[in-house]
Amino acid sequence: MSKCDQCIVRQLNSLKELSKDELIRISECKTSTLIKRGDVLFDEGEHINGVFCIRDGVCKVSKMSANGKDQIIKLIKKGDLIGERSLISNETSNLKAVALNDMEVCFIPKEEIMKDLRQNSNFTMSILNDLAAALKQSDNVVVDMAQKTVKQRLAETLLHLNKNFDTKENGALDIQLSREDLANIIGTATESAIRLLSGFKKEKLIDLKGKEIFILDIVKLKNLSEGF
Repeated sequence: MSKCDQCIVRQLNSLKELSKDELIRISECKTSTLIKRGDVLFDEGEHINGVFCIRDGVCKVSKMSANGKDQIIKLIKKGDLIGERSLISNETSNLKAVALNDMEVCFIPKEEIMKDLRQNSNFTMSILNDLAAALKQSDNVVVDMAQKTVKQRLAETLLHLNKNFDTKENGALDIQLSREDLANIIGTATESAIRLLSGFKKEKLIDLKGKEIFILDIVKLKNLSEGF
């Protein structure tokens, strides 16, 4: 099991603000787990009682709507922390997290994180900044859902994926999303998402090979996402 003070991943999140002694203490009480693709990390209504640090892999975080359809809120990738909001608010999770590929995650118990939040102001401010950024992103999603067309939202989602995820050696986005996943991100039916993707391919904005997506024209996608 890797030690937190020697882990490169912590440099990507708020754990970088912890001292070596604090990191050693966390290393002694954390648990590392392998999560298989499709497995649930945590479910809506569950008491998480801690924070997950993503060492490798990607998971989708979603909310079940009244009509029984999943709305994907965000994608959590290597280096991200997840679970802070439920921990601080002392509430059950209102979201569900499912692995999009095989993942390795570390779970840090609530009492250890709370101890650092009380004693380390830099760590506390970093967590607050992350929560504020997540709230801002949620606000933007609400506005986009109300004011942007599905076509604009798809263009914006593809730009987001291109910015936040690596590409494979062949140039494809290094994230495996099903057509249903994409539909659940932009808030439309799977059939509509498939038609829009085909349209983007014909316009040479993207290329599609199986489940792989290749971004071909960032400028046109950006103009489309902004309504031009």
